[in-house]
Amino acid sequence: MANIVMATNTKAMGKLDGSVKRKVYDFLEKVQTDDAAPGLHIEPIKGAADARIRTGRVDLNYRAIMFRIDPEGGDTTYIYMGTWKHDEANALAERSTLRVNPINGTLEGIIGELNGEADRKKRSVVPDPRGEIGKLVTPAEKLPYLMQAGFTLEDLTDRLGLDRALADIALAAADDFAINAIAAEVDGWQGDALLDLACGTGIDEIRKKYSFTDNPVDETLDEDTQILVALDHPASKMQFTYIDDTEELRRVIEGGDFAAWRTFLHPEQRTYAEKDFKGAFRLSGGAGTGKTVVAIHRARNLSKQNPDARIILTTFNKTLAKGLESDLKVLDPALRIAKRPGQPGIYVEGIDKLANDIVSQATDLGPSTEALFGTPVDVTSTRTNKDRVWREVAQSVTSGLEPRLATPGFLDSEYVSVVLANKVKTLEQYAKVARAGRGVRLSRPQRIAVWKLVEAYRRHSRMDTSLSFPEVLALAAEYLQQRQAGGQPFLADHVIVDEAQDLHSTHWALLRALVAEGANDLFIAEDSHQRIYGQPVVLGRLGIKIIGRSRRLTLNYRTTAQNLNFAVSILSSADYHDLEDGEESTLGYRSARLGPKPVLLQCESATDELNKVAEQVRTWLKAGGEPETIAVLTRGQNDRTQFVRALGERGIEARALDENPATTGHVQVLTMHRSKGMEFSRVILAGIDDAHVPSKAAMHSVPEEEKPEAELRERSLLYVAASRARDELVVTWSGKRSGLLG
Repeated sequence: MANIVMATNTKAMGKLDGSVKRKVYDFLEKVQTDDAAPGLHIEPIKGAADARIRTGRVDLNYRAIMFRIDPEGGDTTYIYMGTWKHDEANALAERSTLRVNPINGTLEGIIGELNGEADRKKRSVVPDPRGEIGKLVTPAEKLPYLMQAGFTLEDLTDRLGLDRALADIALAAADDFAINAIAAEVDGWQGDALLDLACGTGIDEIRKKYSFTDNPVDETLDEDTQILVALDHPASKMQFTYIDDTEELRRVIEGGDFAAWRTFLHPEQRTYAEKDFKGAFRLSGGAGTGKTVVAIHRARNLSKQNPDARIILTTFNKTLAKGLESDLKVLDPALRIAKRPGQPGIYVEGIDKLANDIVSQATDLGPSTEALFGTPVDVTSTRTNKDRVWREVAQSVTSGLEPRLATPGFLDSEYVSVVLANKVKTLEQYAKVARAGRGVRLSRPQRIAVWKLVEAYRRHSRMDTSLSFPEVLALAAEYLQQRQAGGQPFLADHVIVDEAQDLHSTHWALLRALVAEGANDLFIAEDSHQRIYGQPVVLGRLGIKIIGRSRRLTLNYRTTAQNLNFAVSILSSADYHDLEDGEESTLGYRSARLGPKPVLLQCESATDELNKVAEQVRTWLKAGGEPETIAVLTRGQNDRTQFVRALGERGIEARALDENPATTGHVQVLTMHRSKGMEFSRVILAGIDDAHVPSKAAMHSVPEEEKPEAELRERSLLYVAASRARDELVVTWSGKRSGLLG
């Protein structure tokens, strides 16, 4: 039985229609089963540049190009490079080669002539049929960009192993924009390495990032064995992947996109997905840098290492959790999905649902509620209308608290961050407790006034036997802590949390109580620039130690360099802090793709804006864009409803996207908050004027001392929205343009 390896970045399959793809699947499945079957017609090419090259009959019109590897004492492996029409396949195969890069040990496959066609290149060459890149890299009067930074040809070729022709072009590039343009046309690790060079990353650091060593090739092995060894190199896995079974083969071929996240990990990402950590580890990075991809692969790897491991994969809300579970099943349908926390397998739910499941499974919550609230509380339901309850309490109780603080936003934040986080049960405790991180200082009379409202809020809970989600989280954490104090085991072996920047203190209390401190306990993926809910926290104050175990991803795979630059510009004038209370920077963020500049479109009136948005959507649809890949993002739900109606009145099928999944055949209209975790080919940010962004309601609902933090959340929300666009971004407004627009 032969092994099958697929070149994951080939574009050839994407150009084949469905019937041919199915035949390719049948062909490769037969190769796996019996590569000597006569109907396959797997044949060498006479006079070929590489004796390993083979072509095989997919049907009468198409042939597959493969390299056959026969290591000493090992099984035959076929490296599938793509499928072309019969005569073209034979001509390309004659000039194709496979080799191990002698400088870094990565595998490189070259299909046919290096003539710049995207589906015929398997190592780094720069296609430039129209001479556009040539214009960019024409040396200026001053020294080219990389040479100014001190890089030499020997650095790029003899230390990194870049293709000589690529190195020559890169060294002639006039500026970092030109290098970005070159890198966008280069497959695999070499394109990413160029982006690192453009950011000033040193050669030694790049070598470490891509796992290059001083002795990359074991010369004692035969050539075919060297090739198989090279396939296991992290940088090679960016371009080649083993297909373990026929179902995986079918998924990859029918998907048609071999560079999909499910088969692709950057060497740096693979390190974080596979490495053992001595304790809690934090992975940060901007939008589109692959944090979620790493989290999903890490969950799979931990499950593969120990199928009986109890793994919890959680995130901020149920919508994002559904996406995690869906992607996890695509990555590996055979993975064991746990139905309840504490079961072997991977439990995937939003963190509020996780807490609710723990409380629902508990046998006796009396001691836990007494420890948390000072008295036993019967719990029969979860309250979703906590703002309404706080408002009623503030209006009905004579507390003496000034109106600017007697708001649902301030009271709930104080209750969660201070009262629940510190298990405060009495006024005496509240009067003394530290309020680290709170923007508003409270005098003793103010604390007394706040506590009157807290007591009234808790009386309401006892009367209707319901708890808010933060209370359920705190209760679940307390229950687990008491359970462990009584000698019971922890509920999980590993916990992986995505979108962690939006979690508050009771979330973190639960996460810490789920798993014992130790190796691979907590894996935290977050981006502080995308924090659009709640107050910032410092994990060290919550018992989660990540000092020295924190890394940042900087290479964006989702959006174009132009869109990324626009999104980052929204953040440029603000100061952000991460979960260690360190300064969060956008330095080094870059994209592997190029595209058109974002369009900023001022409109004469609200009606004119509706017309222009519809006109832009219609233009994209006429150009062949699929409706479901186009999104209109608004700040609020009322605006969302208005744009759905306006698009419909102008003959465009559109749907509001709320908790329901996206539907095919319709343009998606959604709020910026709902867009979190999503991506679209083309995006319109609508209504980005100073009346809507930042939201006046959001800014007015917080005390003056907390307005800077509220503006940070509004800025982050706009950044999240802008970074949803993969290819094209349009920003519209009428009236005065928002001051947050970079």
